[in-house]
Amino acid sequence: MSRFNLSRWATGHPALVGFLIALLFVAGAVQFLHLGRAEDPGFTLKDMIVSASWPGASAAQMQAQVADPLERKLRATESIETIQTYCVDGACVLTLSLFDGAPPARVPEIWQQVRRELSDLRPSLPDGVALSANDEYSDVYGYVFLLTGAENARLVQQAEHMRKAFLRIPGAGKVQIAGEVPRQIVVAFDPARLAGMGITPGQVARALSRRNMVTPAGTYQLPLRVPVRIAGEADGAGAVENTMVATPGGAVRVGDIATVSRGYADPPPMLVRHQGQPAVSLSVAMRPGADGLAFGKALRAQADQLRSQLPAGMMLSQVEDQSVTIREAVDTFLIKFFAALTVVLIVAFLTLGLRTGIVVALSVPLTLAIVALFMGVAGIGLERISLGALILSLGLLVDDAIISVEAMAVQLEKGASRMDAAAYAWTHTAFPMLTGTLLTVAGFLPAGLARSTTSEYAGGIFWVTGAALLVSWIVAVVFTPYLGVRLLPMPDKPESHDLYDRPVYRRLRAAVSWCIARRGLIVAGTAGLLAVSLAGGLLVRQQFFPASDRPELIVDIAMRPGSSIGATSAAVAQIEKGLARDRDIASLNSYIGDGVPRFYLPFGPQLPNPATATVMIVARDLAARERLVEKIGRLRVTPDAHLHPRRLSLGPSLGFPVQYRVAGPDVERLRAISGEIADVLRTTQDATAVQVNWGLPSPAAIVRFDAARLGHIGGDRTGMADDVNIVLSGMQAGEVLDGNKRAAILLRGAQADRTDPARLEDIAVTTAQGSAPFGQLGRISIAQEQPILWTRNGEPVMTVQADMAGDVQASQILARAKPRIDRIAQALPPGYRIEIGGDEELSAKANKAIVDLLPVAFAVMLLLLMIQLQSIRHVLLVLATAPLGLIGAVAALLVTGAPFGFVALLGLIALAGMIMRNSIILVDQVQVNQAGGASLNAALLDATISRSRPVVLTAFAAVLAFIPLSFNIFWGPMAIVMIGGLVGGTLLTLLALPALYALVFTPRAGSSEDIGHD
Repeated sequence: MSRFNLSRWATGHPALVGFLIALLFVAGAVQFLHLGRAEDPGFTLKDMIVSASWPGASAAQMQAQVADPLERKLRATESIETIQTYCVDGACVLTLSLFDGAPPARVPEIWQQVRRELSDLRPSLPDGVALSANDEYSDVYGYVFLLTGAENARLVQQAEHMRKAFLRIPGAGKVQIAGEVPRQIVVAFDPARLAGMGITPGQVARALSRRNMVTPAGTYQLPLRVPVRIAGEADGAGAVENTMVATPGGAVRVGDIATVSRGYADPPPMLVRHQGQPAVSLSVAMRPGADGLAFGKALRAQADQLRSQLPAGMMLSQVEDQSVTIREAVDTFLIKFFAALTVVLIVAFLTLGLRTGIVVALSVPLTLAIVALFMGVAGIGLERISLGALILSLGLLVDDAIISVEAMAVQLEKGASRMDAAAYAWTHTAFPMLTGTLLTVAGFLPAGLARSTTSEYAGGIFWVTGAALLVSWIVAVVFTPYLGVRLLPMPDKPESHDLYDRPVYRRLRAAVSWCIARRGLIVAGTAGLLAVSLAGGLLVRQQFFPASDRPELIVDIAMRPGSSIGATSAAVAQIEKGLARDRDIASLNSYIGDGVPRFYLPFGPQLPNPATATVMIVARDLAARERLVEKIGRLRVTPDAHLHPRRLSLGPSLGFPVQYRVAGPDVERLRAISGEIADVLRTTQDATAVQVNWGLPSPAAIVRFDAARLGHIGGDRTGMADDVNIVLSGMQAGEVLDGNKRAAILLRGAQADRTDPARLEDIAVTTAQGSAPFGQLGRISIAQEQPILWTRNGEPVMTVQADMAGDVQASQILARAKPRIDRIAQALPPGYRIEIGGDEELSAKANKAIVDLLPVAFAVMLLLLMIQLQSIRHVLLVLATAPLGLIGAVAALLVTGAPFGFVALLGLIALAGMIMRNSIILVDQVQVNQAGGASLNAALLDATISRSRPVVLTAFAAVLAFIPLSFNIFWGPMAIVMIGGLVGGTLLTLLALPALYALVFTPRAGSSEDIGHD
């Protein structure tokens, strides 16, 4: 380090260094203004939904013949951790979840592999099974519009026109339309009348489908090809009515043997309502990397233009505008950022003087300008994590500048020239500063390199903070000496007396001397405080990620499994009526049978299910949101509906924070165990919305044919089942052109046959000897069966779910319920077990990913310390100071009542690096003093006194910079940990570290050991 002095070089090339400063200032400012703006950083969602449909199959048949083969095939796929499946009548849905540590770059290839395996498996599944796979769950549709005021077909037509306009906006990604109810032409027939005419439903279906079939009629091969086309494609309900069906008595019109009507699919696949009115939603996703503020402005302008062109009575309402959230978040953080920057600069001016403070003040924006250039190159925009990391960095990046300028100022007071003072800053502080800086960066290393979704979300803390700290060191050794040479004042005459012979230093010297003299007591007391803080940590509330400060309130409605979408819609209507004209509500939007579009990245929509719905409420403000939670709890709805109001989370989360999974072979035993757990949660303080995801058995009509009777009349089980299915559920018999859309032709029984179970036995079915009433061929009985079956990795699993009231954390509910849950677990029969899911499981995975990297971070720190200190005992001494921040951190959390979560954990790990940074600078100075011939006590006292001002100033600046961040709901716990940890750690560094050093390195009586070396 002495051969080449970078600080001296910088002061010797003033023109070049001055030019670089101006260039970096301008380029960084321009880059900062052009950084992308977003609400949250992106992270890879490692889930895929595989759906299978098989009309007519029961939930048990779907499980045995479709879901089980799919699970066996897919379980061996790379990186798949769990396959969670639910099956209902005619459908099953498999959620494939990858290991949290699966590399994000590999995820698309893994999903492509799943699609190939599904293609290979499809031929071996029963006839009629349809499969689909969807992994497009990472798109965030942050701009949601709703169209109301017309029938569904007109709303959809207008929405499609708007989609084309929205897609032309620069930065637009995808536009999703939800709420479309497919059009259909219903052909309703009386089975008995058809049977009397000798016509089967299948004949009608074939006639209709052939009427609309497009088939080739040949081509003349002349100099120009002349194709022959058969005109007469069915168009509209009239064409369906006029379709001819052959009968034994001659051809008849469909309109003469059935009622033809034009309408919409019944039941609809999903429904959307806005303020209780039927609606169609348009959800717009922004292209990755686009500027959310600019895109939102352009989108609003386009929407205003389209709104002015709407037909009379039709309305377009925007219920989600991510650009507003981005602007509020960015503005709030920028205010906190500049407040923190102002605080840091004021501290520099007041404590260092005007001209010295200017040197430090200029180093801060210069560092940030270079960091902005790094963020632009790395593709990191301004969002929740990067902005918080910048504010966090403000409290750290002044350290090197203060240490460097302090060293120069002291040398100037001693009579050194400006150039020599700059050179001294390099030779005596640059390498310890670099080691300390790298130690702090290593403290954040687990956050950036951990292989987990949570770390992918919060990993920007490492990259932004690490870049800021490294850049701050470069600024401190290159640009700060240059600025110091030009701005630091030259004393009128060198100081002839001790620079530290002042009252404050004399008091500090006395305190340090007292601690060194009683080193055993101080070290024991510090160890005791550390033990007390570890015990106190058990009293700190645990949290994964906090609830969002967004005004949305999500109300999930779960009906009894097997409920129709009509019953679900009726329950939602009760909620809409109960909240109508509520002044706390800005908008109320209902999605029935399917989930809300992912308008916010950490939000997970519900899966398609006619027995579920989601009401998305946008409250006027946060206070209104909390009042609405209480109002919804008092709503009176049908007993079959379970309501779950929930706030959004600021990080990866599940719908229910508290979950217990009960696994085992027998469904009834699972139901009994789950019931016991549900009873425990219902009587646990602050647990809310307790429910079990299976529900109760539901009735099913079971037909047992008389084999002898069936054989006598030549009945075919499959054919008769098809006949009954056509009457009750309908059969698609081709399509017709209906306006600019194709409408399905649905052949089904009349309303009376479809809604009255008592008429099942009278439905006419086809046999070899003619038609016969269905009830004469066997016995019809009513039985109870499971309407929904849930499995996890092929094993039946029931999940007991709950939420929490107010500011209570999931960990508190689990702790309160634990004694009773443990008693239930101890009484379980062999083959059954209880697993904890929800936030507890997510938090454990995220924390494990961090903990797994702690040995790497520790090894990096150990290597850095050995390179710098080259002494085992000195390295161990510095490492012993790492946990000192825990004392103040735990005290701060207990005093403020703030919870300890994932982000606070990252702060605690980084705090260890920051404290070791101060320790290594002090230990290095002790070694320098001893090398100069000072005794151990004198070396300790002089090192502590000489390093006290930069240590205290940097800690003071950091604490003040963190104060604005402490009021933020996301970053607050981390800021509180840092504030408390820095206050306690700095105090202990100045008092307890000298005592520990003296205890370790004081020679034993009669020993000739060299104190300075191992």
